[in-house]
Amino acid sequence: MEPTQPTHKEGDVSLSLSRKRKKELRKLQNTATQLWESQQLLLNDASGVAREAGRQLGNYGRETVVPTVQHGIDAYVAPTVDRGIRMSRSIIDDRIVPAVGGVVGSAMSVLDAANSTRAQLAARRFGAPIAPAPVAKRGMGAGGVIAIILGVSAAAAVLYAAWQTLRADDELWVADDPLRAPEA
Repeated sequence: MEPTQPTHKEGDVSLSLSRKRKKELRKLQNTATQLWESQQLLLNDASGVAREAGRQLGNYGRETVVPTVQHGIDAYVAPTVDRGIRMSRSIIDDRIVPAVGGVVGSAMSVLDAANSTRAQLAARRFGAPIAPAPVAKRGMGAGGVIAIILGVSAAAAVLYAAWQTLRADDELWVADDPLRAPEA
């Protein structure tokens, strides 16, 4: 025997469903629609809570975190930087510049004496008359220039260290604007 052919088209499912099944499907569809609507209300309420939490977090940051961080900077960072700058200046002015200036001055004196002696020996060797020693120049010599360069570079190093210290604190700041929750 041949199987009977269905009388409806392949895509048309509604013809083959009984009334009971259609009623159950409508009931299921209504339940799904109600569930969808309740989820949308829940998401709307959750986004409102998230917005309020962001606003409260911004207020907390402005009222508590920023003053605490500012107090920490004023109480600990700024005095440490000031103390470091004062100590660096003191070391540079009281120890490094005099020591370097003395060493450079001594080296320049030795170099001048050596040049003068070499000139006198050369003059004797060739029979030329010995000229009197030249009068010392007034003004800043090579030692002074080197001392100034060392002082400027030391001051630049101190400023760079202070800048690095203050630059690292940028991460501690909290924005004044509250964080916004995403819109639902």
